[in-house]
Amino acid sequence: MIVHSRVPVPAVATLLFVVVLFIVWTNFPTPSPSDLCPSPEDKVHVLLLSSWRSGSSFLGQVFNQHPSVFYLMEPAWHVWTWLRRPSARSLRMAVRDLMHRVFHCDLGVMDSYMPPHYNTSHLFMWSRSQALCSAPLCPLSQGRQATWNKDCETRCSSISMNLAGKVCRTYSHVVLKEVRFFELESLYPLLQDPTLDLRILHLVRDPRAVYRSRMKSVNALEYDSSFVLETQKSLKPDDQKLVMQEVCRSHIRIHKTATEKAPAFLKGRYKLVRYEDIVEDPLTAIKDIYDFTGLEMTETLEKWIYRITHGKGMGSAFQITERSATDVSQAWRKSLAFTEVQKVQEVCRSAMSLLGYRLVHSEDEQKLLDLDLTQDEGLNFSWSSSNRTFNRQPLF
Repeated sequence: MIVHSRVPVPAVATLLFVVVLFIVWTNFPTPSPSDLCPSPEDKVHVLLLSSWRSGSSFLGQVFNQHPSVFYLMEPAWHVWTWLRRPSARSLRMAVRDLMHRVFHCDLGVMDSYMPPHYNTSHLFMWSRSQALCSAPLCPLSQGRQATWNKDCETRCSSISMNLAGKVCRTYSHVVLKEVRFFELESLYPLLQDPTLDLRILHLVRDPRAVYRSRMKSVNALEYDSSFVLETQKSLKPDDQKLVMQEVCRSHIRIHKTATEKAPAFLKGRYKLVRYEDIVEDPLTAIKDIYDFTGLEMTETLEKWIYRITHGKGMGSAFQITERSATDVSQAWRKSLAFTEVQKVQEVCRSAMSLLGYRLVHSEDEQKLLDLDLTQDEGLNFSWSSSNRTFNRQPLF
């Protein structure tokens, strides 16, 4: 007996479509990850170099929001907390070597500073990185979030470091924000590496504003402050002045090295930025920063920059939210006692003079908000460079 079976026409059509798709797929090679990666000549590496409470988290987010940027916040935090040597100087080479490999997207370097069975959720402030919280690593949405998406912490917490490193290589820019360097000399091997196109963005802020912000977060910063002062003893309230003194001295060292006695390989690769100048005209200042680092402004970013700097209120420490950037910048003038202002000016006088911050000589001057305390005359914010082709020296 012959059994006749009928195959529905839709099923036949589906089968033919699959066969055709298979033939097309097998005749066209799948692009490898290297095909998607920018060439080494086109990849740019940016070190956002600053100190605590200077607006570095905000400026880091300016990079983090850009779709061409793979951004990580303070990878050196792992070195300081894991090795636990009470001295920034004793750890600077370990920090430098870690950053060197992270710039190359070799996140395996974190193995030395991680617990067993780690992943990207063990990175410091990992969920603040848009690259780790967006496609292809974590497709929470089609585009980057305008602000931090807390869902990332629950839905993207199992990404392997190896996969994150591979995705990192597909970005044209790798940006690292750091507050744990106090001089430039230890960064020279990175600047001399022919495989790195490193730009150093040195962010500073009025020391009086930094001091006011530090005093609001003194407990959170105590561990780092002990490293700055190279002590394991509990810090006293007056020790904050000593921390400010060391921070101000570091800004002097960094800026003078970069502008007065810089080696040839640093020329054109350093830029000083004042937080107050960003606040005064955010869009112009950030376009200038993007130009220095080879990034293009987009309409979406322009809207985000305006919104994040023209909000209401003061916001909160360690959170990047919509706030009035002008009010935040001037807050120290309203809240600090003049005696405290005098102490900060005493220990940071040289740095303030170098970076263009005017002293106030009375409480009336301090409270007079219309009095501009920044000056531009004679300041050298960066090396002038007509092109971005740098003569690099051998690494060794």
